[in-house]
Amino acid sequence: MSTQSSRRSFLGHAAAGFSTLALSRLAQAQAATEPPPRPLQVEHAVAEPASLEVNARPIPSFEPRDRSRTRFGSLDYRSGLVLTSPFRGFGGLSGIRLDAKGERFLAISDQGSWFTGRIRYSGKAMAGLDEVEAAPLLGPEGRPITEKRMWWDSESLTRDGNVVYVGLERVNQILRYDFAKGGVRARGEPIPVPSGVRKLPHNKGLEALVFVPKGQPLAGSLIAFSERGLDADGNLVAFLIGGPTPGQFSVRRTEKFDISDAVLLPSGELLILERKFSWFTGVDIRIRSIPLKSIAPGALVDGPALFKADLGQEIDNMEGIDAHVTPEGETVLTLVSDDNFSMLQRTLLLQFTLVE
Repeated sequence: MSTQSSRRSFLGHAAAGFSTLALSRLAQAQAATEPPPRPLQVEHAVAEPASLEVNARPIPSFEPRDRSRTRFGSLDYRSGLVLTSPFRGFGGLSGIRLDAKGERFLAISDQGSWFTGRIRYSGKAMAGLDEVEAAPLLGPEGRPITEKRMWWDSESLTRDGNVVYVGLERVNQILRYDFAKGGVRARGEPIPVPSGVRKLPHNKGLEALVFVPKGQPLAGSLIAFSERGLDADGNLVAFLIGGPTPGQFSVRRTEKFDISDAVLLPSGELLILERKFSWFTGVDIRIRSIPLKSIAPGALVDGPALFKADLGQEIDNMEGIDAHVTPEGETVLTLVSDDNFSMLQRTLLLQFTLVE
C-alpha cells in the first residue's frame, strides 16, 4: 500500500473513531439527571507511582500532501512525535505544562493520572521523552481521585509556581495542589468556584484553566473555560475566579468550535485551542488569539484565528497547549493529543513557532 493510500486509510479510520466518540459523548450529555456511569477507560488510571518507557517516532512533516510546507497560518512547524508505551496507563493526555526551557513537563490524563518527564531535543527538534513517571492524582484524603464517583475526568491543568490547579469536568470542580508538599504526591483540595461552574454540562464542562501571573492584567485570577457550556446567546461560558474582578464572561463561539485548552503568553495574548467534529469534514482544530485585557465580567470576547488544521495534516484529538520562549526569543507552542486509549487514535506531541 502506498504512503498516500495508507494515510487515506488512517484518516478514514480516525474519522470513524471520532464519530463513535462524538456519539458516545453526545449520548452521555443528553442522559437523565443522574451522572453517567464511570466508563471502562478508568481501568487505565494509575494506582501507584511508576517509571515507564515511552517510545517516540518523529513526524518529519506536518503536511503529508506537501512535505516541504512548514508554514500554517501564523505558526511554523518545528517537529512532532508519535508517542507509544507498553505501559497500560499511558494515554488520554488532556493537559500539559512545560518549564521555562520547554524541557521538563507536567501532564495529566483524563483518567486521573499525572505524567512527568523531560523532552529530549536534537537541535530544535524534539527527539524523545526521558525520565517519564506516572502517578495517581490524589484527593483530599490522600487516595486516588478515581476512587470517588465522577472524579476521574481530569481535563484541565495550570500552575502558579509550586501551586497546580486541575479541573475535573464531570463534577465541574477545581483541585488545588501544593507541589511544595510532595510534588505529584500532594493532596488536591477543592477550591470554591462560582455557582455557574457547578451548573456546567457534565460532559462539556470545565476544559481549560489559565492562571494569570503578576505583571499581567487580572493578575492573581484563575480563568476557567467550559468546553461547550453555552450562555443565552450560544456563546462559550468562562469564569474569572479570585483575582481583582471575579465574575463570568463569554467567548464568542464560531463555526461550532469547542474549547479544549488555553495558554497565556508573556505578551498578554491568550491563545485558545479549539476543536470540532463534523460528519462531512471530520476533525478540525483551531487556535484563536484573545487579548487578556479584553476579558472582564460580563464581557463577550473574540479574536482572530492564528492556525487551523484538519485530518489532512498530522493532528488527532488535540486537547492540550502550552508555550515557552527560547533563548533566541522564539515563542514555541506545544500541543498534545488525547488518544482516548483507542487503537484508532494517536498520542501526538507537536511543536510550532509563533511567527506573527
